Amino acid sequence: MRFVSFLSDAGTPAATAHVGVRVGNDVVDITADGLPATLEELLALGDAGMAAARAALGRATCKLPAAGLRLLAPFRAPAKAIAVGLNYVDHAAESKFDPPTYPVLFHRFPSSWVGHGESIVRPHVSEQFDYEGELLVVIGKGGRYIDKADALKHVAGYSIFNDGSLRDYQFKSAQWMMGKNFDRSGSMGPDFVTADELPEGARGLKLQTRLNGKVVQDANTRDMIFDVATLVSVCSEPFALEPGDVIISGTPSGVGLARKPPLWMRAGDVCEVEIEGVGLLSNTVVDEQA
Repeated sequence: MRFVSFLSDAGTPAATAHVGVRVGNDVVDITADGLPATLEELLALGDAGMAAARAALGRATCKLPAAGLRLLAPFRAPAKAIAVGLNYVDHAAESKFDPPTYPVLFHRFPSSWVGHGESIVRPHVSEQFDYEGELLVVIGKGGRYIDKADALKHVAGYSIFNDGSLRDYQFKSAQWMMGKNFDRSGSMGPDFVTADELPEGARGLKLQTRLNGKVVQDANTRDMIFDVATLVSVCSEPFALEPGDVIISGTPSGVGLARKPPLWMRAGDVCEVEIEGVGLLSNTVVDEQA
């Protein structure tokens, strides 16, 4: 199934977040059929939640044209959002790092991302706003100290993430948190695609980032240094993963920082991240009003 989060009755005082399932050019509103209003809550119901979603999809009580919906980020309040750095050999090389032997992990706060079609914001204090197209891994079954051999059983599905990065803040210290968490600097979506719709571990999917229609990143998820199963296993060591937690799995080479001259996103630019079988995430860049 392909789930979306959207704003029901957008533009009215009654507007609220709902969850829907895509069916062709339409979206079946499963929240209107009594299911949870967030994907985090739906995943917390486990297999029963997915069964209820399939049943609601079969009834199709409320079907809406997808083109008319205001989409939200699929996950807006995960308990944990863990990002992975330097997870492609070529990207590590262009960033002047040796390929890591253990995943480079940092956190990303929900206030730092928006949904498909919303504007991402270049803060007025930075001139180095960079793109990073990435596969987003979504946890469906919680657990701690998850064995790699069992890790994919804990993955509910996948989405797309643009890990928008402020390089002049990212490298002010050895910790990357500042450059990765400016409000509305990244994006997620548009769909959450269940794991059964994709190859095992989302392996072998083409990933492409385009800036104003020009291809700037062109890679394949099979080239990740640490695959999805490894990332889930490692991330479950310090704390228990919970349904709805997300892992932002790393970006390939081609980032603006490594180009000569550097290529930074500016107001009016359109950044698209497309992953085979998952979808197309598109956002326009705007400048923050100081």
